Amino acid sequence: MKERARILVVGGGYVGMYTALRLQRKLKGELRRGRAEITVVTPDPYMTYQPFLPEAAAGSLSPRHVVVPLRRVLGRCRVLIGEATAIDHAARTATVTTPATEEEGTGARRLTYDELVLAPGSVARTLPVPGLAEHGIGFRTVEEAIGLRNHVIEQLDIASSTRDPAVRDAALTFVFVGGGYAGVEALGELEDMARHAARSYHNLTREDMRWVLVEASDRVLPEAGGELARHTVAELRRRNVDVRLRTRLESCADRVAVLDDGTRFPTRTVVWTAGVRPHPLLAATDLPRTPRGRLKCTPQLSVEGTPHAWAAGDAAAVPDVTAPAPGAECAPDAQHAVRQARVLGDNIAHALRGEPLTTYAHRHAGSVASLGLHRGVAHVRGRDLKGYPAWLLHRAYHLSRMPTANRKARVLAEWALSGLFAREIVSLGSLEHPRAEFERAAGGKSPGEPPRNPKGSS
Repeated sequence: MKERARILVVGGGYVGMYTALRLQRKLKGELRRGRAEITVVTPDPYMTYQPFLPEAAAGSLSPRHVVVPLRRVLGRCRVLIGEATAIDHAARTATVTTPATEEEGTGARRLTYDELVLAPGSVARTLPVPGLAEHGIGFRTVEEAIGLRNHVIEQLDIASSTRDPAVRDAALTFVFVGGGYAGVEALGELEDMARHAARSYHNLTREDMRWVLVEASDRVLPEAGGELARHTVAELRRRNVDVRLRTRLESCADRVAVLDDGTRFPTRTVVWTAGVRPHPLLAATDLPRTPRGRLKCTPQLSVEGTPHAWAAGDAAAVPDVTAPAPGAECAPDAQHAVRQARVLGDNIAHALRGEPLTTYAHRHAGSVASLGLHRGVAHVRGRDLKGYPAWLLHRAYHLSRMPTANRKARVLAEWALSGLFAREIVSLGSLEHPRAEFERAAGGKSPGEPPRNPKGSS
């Protein structure tokens, strides 16, 4: 390296964290001598391991054990909590807002860099469904997962205490929109948790609850084989889940779910897991994008035709060199993101030292999914697994992928304890309004519209 290199990593998810981790190992000497500097800009000071969100929502894992603190892992990097709002790569500058931006009153900060890694991830892909913004619940962050858990348990409390049959039916109706891995796993784990929780209510049974899965296509789990998709539908229906394929949600206004087949039912829970779209930041850059909004990348993970710009994961359209058909792209999933990040970190180090770059090539090994405690499906290297073996493989695979030995040990300990004791079923909805109780006691009013129940989640 002839000159000091300033590397800016935008995003602290799979790609951002693993790329920075790889870079601080590959550039250990340069970082120590001050010949390189790595800055990670991320909205959250932690990386969320999203495959464990369903288990965190179901109470099988503690929320703090499914996140990895970035400052602890990236000890040689500068972690800046903030959000990049625009990238001017021609000028090598990024516009960043931080929690102190408004307090300082000086406007957004401008960071300069020499090498850029764009890994902001993706956001939920929503549709203009009436009532969705007001009543829908996402499932992409640990906050949403725990909020959904509190919400489901709160609905059981409402149903157990009300005298109004209509309120009871709405509280016990849970609608999940999207039949991909996120939707199926979230529904499977939460239905399992709610069924277990119902044993603690004197006037509720599992038959009182109605779980609905709405999927616009003709199958669930599109990444899995047809046989596993059919088995998943059969397993969910055996548990009295109403699986509706080739069906769309038209409205959820006034807490009434309306499907395009004319079905209407009151519900207080609509969970939206119907896919993702590229992060809006990509549209605020001068980098080339595909018609779908992702960055055009080379097999070496550089942005096409743009020196000193790199990308991977959900934000990048990376050619799949292992596919038999030309023009294929790597799927925007965690399996590719983690592996791409390692190659990306190596290639940036190679580029700084004037060494040849490595081509990213990984054939998709398969997929695993949990459908609740001791239930799962898996497709690994051409073989289908169902039930307990698939569930066990799901846990083993994701435990091996979980970053840091610290987190692996904590997750394994929680699983061991959950095998000895019943899971805890308690709602901590007051965490979402921590000052409501005090403000009520002090005679004040919460900002905005205060919740009707200070200890509730909705």
